[in-house]
Amino acid sequence: MSIVQNRKAFHDYFIEERYEAGIALEGWEVKAIRAARAQINDAYVIVKDGTLWLVGAHVSPLATASTHVTPDPLRARKLLLHAGEIERLIGKVQQRGFTLVPLDLHYAKGRIKAEIALAKGKLKHDKRATEREKEWQREKQRLLHRR
Repeated sequence: MSIVQNRKAFHDYFIEERYEAGIALEGWEVKAIRAARAQINDAYVIVKDGTLWLVGAHVSPLATASTHVTPDPLRARKLLLHAGEIERLIGKVQQRGFTLVPLDLHYAKGRIKAEIALAKGKLKHDKRATEREKEWQREKQRLLHRR
């Protein structure tokens, strides 16, 4: 079940591979995400010291979440993957010009997971071609629906 999606990623990137990663969250963040107070539109994934970090994801704190913790809505959150997956992703990002983008946050067996993608950036003409293809598919559905 999806909590929040990054639709902008599909517009800006060609998605090559998808991975499901755990996220190291604090208690107030879990409560806020369950209350749908998260946003990942401007988020991205960086590689730092052999680990992956989710940067730019905004989690708005709840007023009742905690009285003794000062929440930072934009803090970097560590992504949890198997060591082999991390090595493979780091290699592809460094060598082939790929980037890592978060696609969505969702529940898996009661835990909050992030779906990240290995992606290549689209150029302007690629974005226009994708938009034309979507418009054609919509028009085709309209024509078939009228009959």
